[in-house]
Amino acid sequence: MESGPAIFAGTAFALFGAALLLWTGVRVSQREPVAYGVAASAAVALTTIFGAVFLLLGVWCFGRL
Repeated sequence: MESGPAIFAGTAFALFGAALLLWTGVRVSQREPVAYGVAASAAVALTTIFGAVFLLLGVWCFGRL
C-alpha cells in the first residue's frame, strides 16, 4: 500500500528533474538566457544542480520500492 505514494513522488521528481536538465541544455545550446536578471553562469549552475537533485530524488524514491 505504501508503494503508491513512492511511485507518484518518484515519477514527479524524475520527470521534473529531467525536464529541467533538458530545458537548461536547450537554452544553453541556443545561447539564450536561462533566467533573466541573473548572471548566466550562476543560472546555469543552479538549474543544473537542482535538476540533478530532483532526478536523484526520483531515483531514490523508486529505489525505496
